[in-house]
Amino acid sequence: MSDLLYSEIENDLRAGVRELLDDKAPWSSVLAGTEKDEPYDAGLWRALAAQLGCAGLPVPEDLGGAGATWRETAVVMEELGRTAAPVPFLTSSVIATAALLAAGERDLLAELAAGSRIAVLAVPFSTAPGDEVPAVQAADGTLTGEVTSVADGMAADVFLVPASGALYAVDAADARRTAVTSLDMTRRLADAAFSAAPARRVGDVGAARAALLTGAAMLASEQLGLAQRCFDDTVAYVKTRYQFGRPVGSYQGLKHRLADLWTSITQARAVARHAASCAAAGDGDAPVAAAVAQAHCSAVAVKAAEECVQMHGGIGFTWEHPAHLFLKRAKADSIALGTPDRHRAALAALVDLPPA
Repeated sequence: MSDLLYSEIENDLRAGVRELLDDKAPWSSVLAGTEKDEPYDAGLWRALAAQLGCAGLPVPEDLGGAGATWRETAVVMEELGRTAAPVPFLTSSVIATAALLAAGERDLLAELAAGSRIAVLAVPFSTAPGDEVPAVQAADGTLTGEVTSVADGMAADVFLVPASGALYAVDAADARRTAVTSLDMTRRLADAAFSAAPARRVGDVGAARAALLTGAAMLASEQLGLAQRCFDDTVAYVKTRYQFGRPVGSYQGLKHRLADLWTSITQARAVARHAASCAAAGDGDAPVAAAVAQAHCSAVAVKAAEECVQMHGGIGFTWEHPAHLFLKRAKADSIALGTPDRHRAALAALVDLPPA
């Protein structure tokens, strides 16, 4: 069993990322961004990816990265989940980076690590590890086909496209992109169409599957951070909101609900940390750990966001409170990279449980 406790380095990293996000991504700024046409917060991305160096955490030092692991990356994911930050970190610095690491690609990987370019794996955001990828066709160095609901598709400089058993890099300028109305406007979707688009082979399709597995493990940490933020905000609110002459948090019914939520979040922390540790170590149990983490953390994040809305009473249902941002992110995350049911089914197959 790996050590699930946070190291001193991880705690220092968390403090730096949180300070940055508190300064540049307060919820009021995040909410204002959802009403703009920009697909992500470019200023925040530059500060996080390039200035703080978070984009290159799992990338080797000889490629301009930090030479860290997916454990440190998971800490950043927690903090981004805590703010629902509108940056392409999951899609570019996790999934695309994992694909390029698995493929052995160097030049593009170095650009991602520096934060100078954004790459996105061109698969529907609901694609789970092990799912079939879209039927994009490769011929004579070009790609033809369409992929729907690509996360951060409008933000991408480069698409990594699984096609005909291989993984190709395509400049986003050579694709036709159409913005899609997204539930979570802090991580927007787009359809991408390729019509004889020039492409460069960077690896085999197995790199894309490995990236989706890593992405599922890291997404659990984002869900953990979101759930913890919802819990903390709710506890703070019920301590100060008075009804019938006493704090509403003193009523037994709310105490029990919060106690149950705290227990679920504590369990979510354990499974998310284990999934991150397995990904970092290249452990053979990584598929099991990722499936467990997604099956549990998805539901916990949604529950925490729902309780946040409900226990804030009337204000929790308004546009003037951040609870709806967290609820939308939690619901979107619960579908991303496979639903909890999809991961439970995968887990059953991985541990040789008979079908129901």
